[in-house]
Amino acid sequence: MTRIELAELDDTGVRCELSADQAAALGATGLVAPRPEGGGWWRLSPAGRAGAVRLPGLDVEVRPKVGIDRLMFLLGYARDPGFRPEDASARTDAGLWPVLAESLARQAEQALRPGVLQGYVPVDEALPLVRGRIRFADQIARRPGMPLPIEVRYDEYAPDIAENRILRTALRRMLAVPRLPAGTRSRLTHLDGRLDGVRVLPPGAELPDWRPSRLNSRYLPVLRLASLILRHQSADAGPGGESVAAFVVDMATVFEDFVTTALREALAGRPGHTAGQYRAHLDTGRRILIRPDVVHVVDGRPVAVFDAKYKLSLPNEDVYQMLAYCTALGLTAGWLVYAHGVPDGPLPVRHTGIEIVRHPLDLSAPPPALLAQIGALADRAVSD
Repeated sequence: MTRIELAELDDTGVRCELSADQAAALGATGLVAPRPEGGGWWRLSPAGRAGAVRLPGLDVEVRPKVGIDRLMFLLGYARDPGFRPEDASARTDAGLWPVLAESLARQAEQALRPGVLQGYVPVDEALPLVRGRIRFADQIARRPGMPLPIEVRYDEYAPDIAENRILRTALRRMLAVPRLPAGTRSRLTHLDGRLDGVRVLPPGAELPDWRPSRLNSRYLPVLRLASLILRHQSADAGPGGESVAAFVVDMATVFEDFVTTALREALAGRPGHTAGQYRAHLDTGRRILIRPDVVHVVDGRPVAVFDAKYKLSLPNEDVYQMLAYCTALGLTAGWLVYAHGVPDGPLPVRHTGIEIVRHPLDLSAPPPALLAQIGALADRAVSD
């Protein structure tokens, strides 16, 4: 078995021997860009994403510069501000797959320890007697003139509820990953068996709706992690019939989503509301659409604008873009939020009265400190 590990910003890549099917399967995941070098040798380079791919005889992992534990926090918090670092924690030196599998097993065990959660589930059935409500339209369509059986709908107290469907589907998705540690796989299999009678969601299906409540509170940590797994992990047959398990994320999107959610939370106590991907127009004819990542609006008027940039430097085009946002929104300051770097002073734009401010975040900081950085940014931007 060949194991290849790349850093997210690796610009050299790794030379390895692959079959054409393996190279095609890897390329289809979007994690790496395979480039042929002849004689069955390929050079694998990061493709702007982080994650891991497993297929028969080969493991490829692109480690994010922020680390696996911080990646999991950014992903989880962006979807649900209730997500905490302990919701996905394990030995990160072992790689992404063991972290995901071990975290899912541990959280599921805690959720199911008091028993499998149950709820009322609507059931459509044909019965020889009336139970619940008669489905007259179905009765007429399927059995015109026949008194029995009767098409009915009733509620049954059962485990086949949205929370358990999400959990069981995540367990099945993880069990499709080859070469998991034997102990972890055994625990996942046992947990899957405890959810007997719960339907597994088909690939690509939307996650069913559910709401946090007193009754499902013990499920919240595992549902946050399970939802994250189902949104980013796949287990499919690739080109040539190769079985491919992949967990791949676009780091620029991860950073943008995290900044949007964290700013919305930080500004929640202030007047107005915070909008992501705010729609406005640069020209009076409303033909040139602009969409800043985050805009805080009070009484229908933008008061602060932010754009998240997962980059190493401050390219001129970022400043031009923010200048356009400030001009169109009638603001005197715009905030470029970077994933790293050294704080710079504001850049006053000549003849405009507009300042562009570069605000880097230290993603290596512990989650509470990272969120405190966002809070300080929000206070400074809105108070200014």
